[in-house]
Amino acid sequence: MRLQLTLVILLVGISTSCLGQNENETNGILRRYFEGVFGQEEDSTASKFINYPTLAYAPETSWEFGVSSLYVYSANRNLENRLSEVKSFAFFTLEKQYGLWLDHALYSDANKWFFYGKARYQSFPLFYYGIGRDSPAEIQSVIDGEYLLIRERIMRETWPSLYCGLELDYQRLSGVEYLNTAEGFLPPEVGSMGSSNLGVGLGMIYNNIHNAMNPRKGLYSEWGFINYPSRDGRDFSFISYIADTRIYRPIQENTVLAIQLYSQFTSGNPPFNMLALMGGESLMRGYYTGRYRDKHLVASQVEYRILPFSFSSRVGASVFMAMGQVFGDNYSFEWNQFLPAGGAGLRYLIFPEKDIYTRLDWAITAQGSGIYFFIGEAF
Repeated sequence: MRLQLTLVILLVGISTSCLGQNENETNGILRRYFEGVFGQEEDSTASKFINYPTLAYAPETSWEFGVSSLYVYSANRNLENRLSEVKSFAFFTLEKQYGLWLDHALYSDANKWFFYGKARYQSFPLFYYGIGRDSPAEIQSVIDGEYLLIRERIMRETWPSLYCGLELDYQRLSGVEYLNTAEGFLPPEVGSMGSSNLGVGLGMIYNNIHNAMNPRKGLYSEWGFINYPSRDGRDFSFISYIADTRIYRPIQENTVLAIQLYSQFTSGNPPFNMLALMGGESLMRGYYTGRYRDKHLVASQVEYRILPFSFSSRVGASVFMAMGQVFGDNYSFEWNQFLPAGGAGLRYLIFPEKDIYTRLDWAITAQGSGIYFFIGEAF
């Protein structure tokens, strides 16, 4: 099984901790960096910006070197506006793979407009186990190729905390190669040599959470569909439906109970790379992303967070449990087919003014484990 370990090094790099902040040039690079990241700011309305290098290892990539950036702010420096965030990640590996990720969640003044999206471009292998919940434990093939994703939600507040609008999604997989295939391996039936899919749909989001990177109280619920029509009558044609609800409730002082219910359903003829994927750093932690894939996915998780401990001003922790299953044309939904996952993690308050923590999570499953380091909560 794949064990993913990400080590984040905070000993090098240059950071601007606050736009317009005057720094003492004689402090030295490292001292200014730590002050920018960990220091308390006098102006809580100012934006924050941090860069940090990353180092990771995985069997399909060998050693991976990267740089991550995070920029957070409130529109017009008004703390009544919800916290906006922009994240980026660029990497390359010793196997000559590379990629660039861009994520954003942006609120306009008075929270009237909400822009929520991500972009991915990468030449990066993926482990392919097959389709369906009975896919074998052994890797069937390593699929290499170039992957491009651009997804954007453009939402307008139509009622307090209720946003409605347009959803756009473009995904392309090209230059596909099958490496290290298992004996008797058969490529996916749909989209085996790549695909290009453009989808347009409608979405609705109810969101009364002030800080998406560390929700302490409130409700986030997204409902949407995206239609990917065939462009020439022979291409892939399918519709994807997504429902994602997250509930946050304070239990005691500095403690939060977080619950997520997620489902994705697909009708039509989707290529294999656009099926619902189980696993990753957020939902069903501990499973490799795409370890299980099929037309439909249902999953849920619950997490108890202590932010921070009573004896510390910055250190906290969490415990979490999750369950999920994929199903489709050949495998119907079964209540006894849910797969479990769980684990625990540490938290460190990296931006006190913004109430943003780093998280180091260790997740375990019946098939392996994973260690994840990120800024911001998993959900």
